[in-house]
Formats: sequence, structure tokens, C-alpha cells
Amino acid sequence: MDLNYSAEELSFRDQTRAWLEANLPKDLRDKVANYEHLSRDDLLRWHRILAKKGWVAPAWPKEWGGTDWNVVQRYIFEEELGYVGSPPLIPFGITMCGPVLLRFGTEAQKKRFLPRIYNGDDFWCQGYSEPGSGSDLASLKTKAVRSGDHYVVNGQKIWTTLGHYADWIFCLVRTDSSVEKRQEGISFLLIDMKTPGITVRPLILMDGAHEVNEVFFEDVKVPAENLVFQENKGWTVAKYLLGHERMNTGRIGASKRELAKLKDFVSQRNIVDVRFKDRLTRLEVELMALEITNLRFLDTMRRTGQPPGADVSMLKIKGTEIQQGLTELMMQAEDPAEAAAIAGSLGPRYCSMRKTTIYAGSNEIQRNIIAKMTLGL
Repeated sequence: MDLNYSAEELSFRDQTRAWLEANLPKDLRDKVANYEHLSRDDLLRWHRILAKKGWVAPAWPKEWGGTDWNVVQRYIFEEELGYVGSPPLIPFGITMCGPVLLRFGTEAQKKRFLPRIYNGDDFWCQGYSEPGSGSDLASLKTKAVRSGDHYVVNGQKIWTTLGHYADWIFCLVRTDSSVEKRQEGISFLLIDMKTPGITVRPLILMDGAHEVNEVFFEDVKVPAENLVFQENKGWTVAKYLLGHERMNTGRIGASKRELAKLKDFVSQRNIVDVRFKDRLTRLEVELMALEITNLRFLDTMRRTGQPPGADVSMLKIKGTEIQQGLTELMMQAEDPAEAAAIAGSLGPRYCSMRKTTIYAGSNEIQRNIIAKMTLGL
């Protein structure tokens, strides 16, 4: 097992870092650094800068705009994005729906949707969770009934991230309620958010931000051509998509940037509390261990060409716990006399980071996956 970068990979990292440093607009960098709200235009502006460079979808095939980078180069690029402090690339189109269409979509679906996803012409969101169906996703109840050349969809989705920005939503819907096994009878639909019968209602979180939503479907007509893969076989698509989602939740580069910021802050404030420094050191060691674990996955993928299995849940668990730990320490390091400033930036970020251990499948569910699929318990 080789956990070191080659000379060529180190050169690639340096070139990538230099380009990102030179081309990330200062106003976007400052917004990320100060934990400010990023608008739809902010997110799409950075997306389109990378699209113009040809770097917005590195994992896609070359024929659809991919970079032809190997798995290590793609990993380096993802981490450099986090380390430089760029706005996030919204994953719902590029790293979720796009790979699903490349794997399961028809040629007509690929030609229709992939170029628009790549160029940032369409903003996508994800329709998975429902009231009572979050981590237990197979219990979803939103129904789609086939009627001639279209489906009629009725039901509700919840915690729909950036649904108020979205042009399209990919949805899991139940197309057969008579099956004994709940994972059967589920289908994967692409739905235009402008379709009559769709209502988006904001959910304001504890950080005061409007990021997630409820989405209601009332007799929404969806062309049958927007079905991805086979009717009642959407669970196969869902599992494939979740694998892509969980691989990207470790965010090592972003955590490295936050760690460096925290260490500078501690040094400036001359914080000498031994217990605080012990926690900070432990987090740094955990981050180093996470990076090494990620490199192990990369080495396996590099040698075998196969995607990671259930073990990828480790990245999600530890990565999100580290992200939360960093914000907790930053809050502890702040001077209580500066409470107003905390409420303006760091406080909302602290509240927002509470959700990281829940999305993409809660960490409790991830531990169950590892116990069952890896340890055989």
C-alpha cells in the first residue's frame, strides 16, 4: 500500500493550488472565510468559472466534459477546493444526478440534462427525505401513478436543501405499494420544479438561515420519459447515488483550513488552557488519521479501479464529527465579551454544523452499515 503522492501528483497539486488561488474571486473567498450567506448567483458564479476552465466535473467521462484525471488527482482537486476556501460546488447536479444519468440514463436523457448540469444552466435539488422517512428511506410514501405517457405524483419531501433555488429535483417515489420488501416498488423520477402542483415552503433552521425546505406535490404530472432506469427499480439507483454522496462528506481540505484558522486564533489570544489544547491536539490527530484513511481508499481504487464499499461510511462518520469538533472549539476560544460578533458569524455556523452528522444518512445508520456489511455483525 502506497500512501505517498508521487512527484507528478505533487506537481499537479501545486499547479491546481496556484490556479485556484489566482482565479477564486476575492468577494467569494471573503464570504466563505467569514461564514456569510452564499446566494444562488454566488454559487453559480464559481460553478461557471470552473466549468469554463473544464474543471467542474472531474469524474465525468471526457466526452461529457470530464478532465480525464485519475482518482488521486480528483481527490487532490477536491481537497484543494476546500483548502483554498472556495464556495461549495452544489453536489446535487454534478456529483449526484450527473453520475446517475451517466450510469443509468438513456442517451436522450444524457443529451438533454448533462450539458445543462455541467454549464450551470439548471440548479438541482434532491427529493429523498420525507416526514418519517429520513434515514429509513425505504419507508417513503410519496406516490407516482402511471397514467398514459406520464406519472401523477402526490406527496411531500422535507429537508430539501436549496429547493427554493432549484430548477429541477430528482425524486424517489413509490410506484408499487403491494410489494412485501419496502425497497421494491420505488422509482427514480426527474421533475421540473416549475410544474403546476409543486409548492416549496421554507424551513428556517436554528442558525436563522433559509437553506432547507418542504416540497409538496399535488397531482404533479411528470413525463414518463423522465423515469431513470426501470420502474420499481429506483432503489438500485438510490444506493448508487448515496455512495457518491458519502464519499464527499469528509471534507478534509476544508477541515484543514478551519484547523489552521483555529490554531492561529488560539496563538493570537494566547490561550493556555491545557484541556482546551488537549482537545485541539486530539482533533488534529483525528484529522491526520482521516486523511490517511482516505488515502487508503484512494490507493485501493487506484489499484483495482473499483469504487469503495460499505467502509466509505467511516469517512462520513469521522469527517463530520471533526467538522463539528472544530466549530465547538472555536466557540470555546471566543471571548464572551464579543458575544455580538459571535452571533453575527460563528454562532450561526456552529448551529448549522449540528446537521452534518445527520445528512447523507445519520452517523448512527452509518455505524449499522459498517457493522452489518463490513464486520458481519
